[in-house]
Amino acid sequence: MVFSCSKTFCLTKLRSMPKKRIPITHALNCLFIGALVVCATSMPTAAQSDGPSGYNKPAKNILDVMRAPSPPIPQVSPTQDSILLVSWQQYPSISRVATPFLRLAGVRVETKNHSKHDTPGGYGITPCASGFTLVRIADGAQIPIALPEGACPGRPVWAADGKRFAFVNIAPTAVELWIGDGKTGEIHQVPGAHLNPMFNPEMQWMPDQETLLVKLVPEGMGPPPEAPTAPMGPSIQETEGEKGQSSTYENRDTLGNKHDEDLFDYYAASQLAIVDATTAAITPVGKPANYEAVGPAPDGQHLFVATIHKPYSYVTTYDRFPREIEVWDISDRSRVLVHTMASIPLTDRVPIHGVPLGPRDFSWCATEPATLVWAEALDGGDWNVTVPARDKIMLQKAPFDSPAAEIARTEQRFEGFSWSEQPSVALLEEYDENRHWRRTFLMNVDDPQRKPRLLWDLSTDERYADPGQPVGRQLTNGVWVVRQDGGSIYLSGAGSSPDGDRPFLDRLDLNTQKSVRLFRSEKTCYERFLSFAGPDARTFLTWHQSPIDPPNAFVRTLGETVAAPAGEAVLASKSAAITHIADPTPEVRAIKKRLVKYKRADGLDLSFTIYTPPGYQEGTRVPTILYAYPLDYADPSKAGQVVGSQETFTRLAEYRFVLLAGYALIDDASFPIVGDPKKAYDTYLEQLVADAKAAVDEAVRLGVADPQRIGVTGHSHGALMTVNLVAHSDLFRAGAATSGSYNKTLTPFGFQNERRSVWEATDVYLKVSPFFSADKLKTPLLIVHGAEDANPGTTPLQASKLYEAIRGNGGTTRLVLLPHEPHWYTAMESNEQLVYEMVRWFDKYVKNAPERTPAP
Repeated sequence: MVFSCSKTFCLTKLRSMPKKRIPITHALNCLFIGALVVCATSMPTAAQSDGPSGYNKPAKNILDVMRAPSPPIPQVSPTQDSILLVSWQQYPSISRVATPFLRLAGVRVETKNHSKHDTPGGYGITPCASGFTLVRIADGAQIPIALPEGACPGRPVWAADGKRFAFVNIAPTAVELWIGDGKTGEIHQVPGAHLNPMFNPEMQWMPDQETLLVKLVPEGMGPPPEAPTAPMGPSIQETEGEKGQSSTYENRDTLGNKHDEDLFDYYAASQLAIVDATTAAITPVGKPANYEAVGPAPDGQHLFVATIHKPYSYVTTYDRFPREIEVWDISDRSRVLVHTMASIPLTDRVPIHGVPLGPRDFSWCATEPATLVWAEALDGGDWNVTVPARDKIMLQKAPFDSPAAEIARTEQRFEGFSWSEQPSVALLEEYDENRHWRRTFLMNVDDPQRKPRLLWDLSTDERYADPGQPVGRQLTNGVWVVRQDGGSIYLSGAGSSPDGDRPFLDRLDLNTQKSVRLFRSEKTCYERFLSFAGPDARTFLTWHQSPIDPPNAFVRTLGETVAAPAGEAVLASKSAAITHIADPTPEVRAIKKRLVKYKRADGLDLSFTIYTPPGYQEGTRVPTILYAYPLDYADPSKAGQVVGSQETFTRLAEYRFVLLAGYALIDDASFPIVGDPKKAYDTYLEQLVADAKAAVDEAVRLGVADPQRIGVTGHSHGALMTVNLVAHSDLFRAGAATSGSYNKTLTPFGFQNERRSVWEATDVYLKVSPFFSADKLKTPLLIVHGAEDANPGTTPLQASKLYEAIRGNGGTTRLVLLPHEPHWYTAMESNEQLVYEMVRWFDKYVKNAPERTPAP
């Protein structure tokens, strides 16, 4: 058998192939171990499998940590008297990740049970919870919830009255609906409710909190359309002179022929129904159709319904397909009244970073029984156009027989409303794509003639002055609103500062626009606001952690105001633990970390977190790995702001496992690319090298990093960074790039925040693409990629072609394609292989590398 490594991403399905060396065209060295594909410029014996599965494993001390359970995630009930602790499966088995699926216009659907294979955007596999625990806030009593054996439950959704919660369970042949008791934790399945999760949400509570609105797989569908034994005809696309640009993310898993269209219709079809949570009775509503978005109005009598229909496009995903926008009156379930709000045509020619023409961003007004609000573009949907106003905001009330009214115009792109408890107060937000800028206004929707009052006006890159997000609460009808006490609202934020994040809770007076700081995390921990603990705002819940303390829920009670500098009035408070979650990986506590601040050569402030391995002796230089992800900034004053906290509970994943192999880690190093958003990538390479040199120099100055033994790694856009750094600098002995894009000409209409096309900025595209510098790539490079990467910008072809280019030019490289994996690797076996590969590569080319010969 003869294969080409340029197509190895297609070969990963040959799972039954025995372990052997196979002759490869172009004389490439590839090893097929089961489904795993490993290519290298020389095939080392260390790549052999240590088990029948064909996957390699790292050392036992690393495996023990990888296989330990993850700390649970809290979900506070809307009545604020209980918490559901949800434990998630960290790494599913490869057998689950390998479940067959169809690619249908941006959605991956598993055929055996009608479930959704991937997360939105295709970056990972739909996760499964591994356990639920119900915790009473009053006394901390815990009730473990008995899930079905082998269950794959999703995130539980509380009813607004706290009496119940609902969740989906991905079973072998169906997606099931389950309901739990909010007091006892007892759960039961709703018989006959087979959900269709192709378009979220597949289930939601109705305003009465006694019933659920669900999307069901229609009865009597029969088998899916069979593929024709012979082609039905050619696949034809045509354009007649109009521009039809597609961004990197708009052509993921697109349809390709008539059979694909038939499959899309088959799996997209759902039957809307109302499920009685008490009796489990199921009442169909309307007829089966391709329902994308549905949502009940606050009155419970009206439904917003968006239905997808043909003609479909072969160049974009389903969110650009034509759809009918309707409001259904379901007060009489036997006779649904339909009001057509808009007919949206196929919108496959939207400008990059733009919006489609016509009505969009529909939402119900939270304080009205049934009032629909939406936006319409006034600039052709194109941010490049200079206009007095980009959007107009429209409103229409039930019974929807009067024309819609325009209530506002936004200077920049409308981002949405945050409705408060009072009808006269809504927060309207707009965003300026050209400046990375956002503004928030206070608006009285009932009095649109009154000019909205500016509340916040700041850069989206601004972290230190970020006011935080309004704290919400759920009304009895399930509608979320901004919690309001008199003329004040509450704000919760990350609290970024030069010393790291210190989350806070503020009370903001909307009349004076002055705030009082109620709570701020101590410097020695990371404690964030979760929820108020009742109607009294003086008692609230937090999620507390530190480098040595695992995350746990605490209840805090505010006391008297304590004077603080700079106008920050912090209230003293006392706290008590509600949960007592144990440390699942005590051996990781031997890892130490600290925040480090330094400057780039041009004076720009930068920072990273330095981690040292267990047993590290201060002042000892050790092999070190740098990890970063470059970010784009319009304002240099914002680019150097510190992000993250050194006081979080230390957890390991992906590249961080190198710490258990004796490496120090320069983690989350600041890698800003600063400039006008319209042309920031003109100086990308120069800034990238300057960022890296500043980080390496500082780690060496600290006495931690051995300048002779430093490696670099990054994922996705960070992988592009990694390959460019080993190609254009001599700072690193080796690199490991995972799921990257190395030839930007394959995404010709833009990447990241680069908005120019390859025809407008050819030199820029060539310069940032390390594929075109493969002849200079002599530093050893490990390339890892998911064989089912759905991101159009990082297809597996990017990895295999870079490998071929480096090999053809005499470089040292190794390509590992992980079977069935998307952009982020999911399976336990795949992650064990990834860590094995990284440690092996860095041990050979960094830790045990010979000293460099000084250049003459």
